[in-house]
Amino acid sequence: MANLRLANVKTRKETGLDYVAGLINVQTPYGTKELQGMKPFFPGMEGELRAELEKTEKLIELIKAKPTGVEKLLEVFMLMKDFSFIIERSAKETLTVVELYEVKNMMIQTEKLEKFLEANKEYISDDFFLNDTTALLNLLDPEQSRINTFYIYDSFSEKLAGLRKKKREFEIAIRKEQKELREELKEKYDIILTPKFEISVQLSNKALMEKCASLAELEQTAQDYMSATFGLKPTPEVFELQRGMEDVNMEIEQEEESVRKGLSVKISEYAEPIMENCSRIGKLDFHIAKAYFSIDHKCVAPEIVEEHIVEFEDGRHIQVEDILREKGKEYCPVSISLKEGVTCITGANMGGKTISLKLVGLVAILTQYGFFVPCRSAKVGLSNYMQILIGDSQSVERGLSSFGSEMEELKEILDNSGDRSLILVDEIASGTNPLEATALTRAIVDYLKVKPYIVLMTTHFEAVTLGDVVNLQVVGLAGVDFELLKREIAYANRRERINIIGKYMDYRLTRIEKGGSVPKDALNIAMMLGIDSSIIGEAKKFIEEAAK
Repeated sequence: MANLRLANVKTRKETGLDYVAGLINVQTPYGTKELQGMKPFFPGMEGELRAELEKTEKLIELIKAKPTGVEKLLEVFMLMKDFSFIIERSAKETLTVVELYEVKNMMIQTEKLEKFLEANKEYISDDFFLNDTTALLNLLDPEQSRINTFYIYDSFSEKLAGLRKKKREFEIAIRKEQKELREELKEKYDIILTPKFEISVQLSNKALMEKCASLAELEQTAQDYMSATFGLKPTPEVFELQRGMEDVNMEIEQEEESVRKGLSVKISEYAEPIMENCSRIGKLDFHIAKAYFSIDHKCVAPEIVEEHIVEFEDGRHIQVEDILREKGKEYCPVSISLKEGVTCITGANMGGKTISLKLVGLVAILTQYGFFVPCRSAKVGLSNYMQILIGDSQSVERGLSSFGSEMEELKEILDNSGDRSLILVDEIASGTNPLEATALTRAIVDYLKVKPYIVLMTTHFEAVTLGDVVNLQVVGLAGVDFELLKREIAYANRRERINIIGKYMDYRLTRIEKGGSVPKDALNIAMMLGIDSSIIGEAKKFIEEAAK
């Protein structure tokens, strides 16, 4: 199952799955991995998919019940970094202080997360609960301050504590010697040193410069273009003390490295539960992001059924809806019910046929990737394969005609489709002559309608809807008062006329029964946009003659 591919790159993009994925706002690097590596559910995995959707549903309840608490959780997520390389390194090398800090910080955030999960376990799937790593955190934080810093404490090692005590004794002895020497310089030569046992002398003060330079107790340590700095020269006693302190410093460094090595080994022993926790954190982050997305876009959990169908009420294509919202327009929801066989959508170019086609793909593919869907309700039976056949600019760019591109993609579909496929075809063969296009489209429909596929096609060629094919028509301008509409657009400019007609368009789908009258919105639109009435009249005659 892991090697199956549900949909190709183009289908993911054209249906809108990639757009939705771009709206999923994960907070952690582990959530990003989950999002980038998400895999679909296939037929036979219905139970697993229902469980996945239930996790998101519970998290939606949690967000609505405790919004502030979840926001604080997201703040914890934001502090988490990808430290998997550090964990891997801990088994081979001694970690640096900075790396130990990163591990400690992650453990602190993990502990906060564990407390949140425990406090809200009625909303949280068992899959998200973490392995207990408190013992490791306590080892890294022996004082249990839970502060986001790291220091090699004396409590890590008795030897280290003793060495640091010895170092402080040397520092005190050296400072005592230096203070006594500073007092002598003040009394004997009226030279006043700073607490750092230095004096800064202006180069222009030649007398003081010569005086400081002549004193055996001082040595010049620095000079710039304005002044020179003199400091205490170490006495034999101070020199011996400093040498002793340097030896102690070397021992301290060795012991600190030994402590870091021991901590690194301990961290490596926790590598498996730590990395498993990271994976669970990523899954929780991803599901919370999906929950927020579902709330923001008014999505619902699709009902997963065994029958191979795609059915929804008041569905909305999120990408198109977002574009319309930016323009201050409302999206007209669409409902559809598809089962195995061929369904054709007919209607004028302005009727939104392609968007309805993509919407079906979006609902189906979102479902199989474990997302809630932008509908009032939905039922989906899982597919083994999905592909959309729609205009491909890339194929055209590499020298193929639009028709050649379609045939290339059609071959891919026919070669790869199998049991429980979902095939979406947008106005195939529209780029060639109408006679051949109609014949080819009818032949494709006849070929596909006996396959175990759900096929949805948009087409201008109404002849292909004859026989055992479901014909859906965009409601379009049916029922519109054309006289009122004509008066409204009479004095509008070109863009305004298009927008006005769009406002009156009803993008919902209605089933056309055999022998039923099909609205001719293309002629109505042409007429309202000012095409000569004689042309419209002749076109209507041709349609009437063709229908005889």
